Amino acid sequence: MIDLWPLIGIVIITVGLALKQNTLLVILAAGIATGLVADIAVMDILSTLGQSFTQNRYMSLFILVLPMIGILERFGLRQRADELIGSMKKASVSKILMTYLLLRKLTNGLGLNIGGHPQMIRPLIAPMSEAAAEKSNPELSDEKRQTIRALSAASENFGNFFSQLLFIGTGGLLLIKGVMNDSQLDVQLETMALWALPTAIMSFVVFGIYSKFIGAKIQGKASTEHVAAEEGGK
Repeated sequence: MIDLWPLIGIVIITVGLALKQNTLLVILAAGIATGLVADIAVMDILSTLGQSFTQNRYMSLFILVLPMIGILERFGLRQRADELIGSMKKASVSKILMTYLLLRKLTNGLGLNIGGHPQMIRPLIAPMSEAAAEKSNPELSDEKRQTIRALSAASENFGNFFSQLLFIGTGGLLLIKGVMNDSQLDVQLETMALWALPTAIMSFVVFGIYSKFIGAKIQGKASTEHVAAEEGGK
């Protein structure tokens, strides 16, 4: 009979995240449980966890992003984004999101990470997209706002996920390279990055079509509701 106890860590992570528990505590519990099942001494487990943390301590910089963004919003970051879009006559939801998507892919290809949901989408891209939609309908419904915010988040997903392997020094590409080498397959990083290019291009095209469709739908409904409201007021 196959011993499945070493997989207890996966179960703990799955259940913990499904119950929306603290992510860090869930991962620590899964790591400790897996180590105990593998008959590793408690001190060795803690030593391994501590070593992993110090080697990847730069990841903790993410914690500083949230209060920084909160301070910027407190002093009017969203309002400045709204005013910027309000001054652009031809701005639309689709144009804003496609511009951000293109910028995200280009910077990913250069190994630069300038995006992210908390850093860019929440404080800048989503408010700018909403402001563009409000130009045709100042009283945008909550449902349409949520649709725009979801589409803005999708632009980040399309921009990051489908172009993160364009840079030869990215972690994902190096991991694939390591696995290939272990399997005695000699594949160059440049070759793998080149083959990631069609995926990045197609994802840009697909999101462009989708954002155009959703943007036109929101714009059309907004215009109809605005006209109806004006006629009802008369």
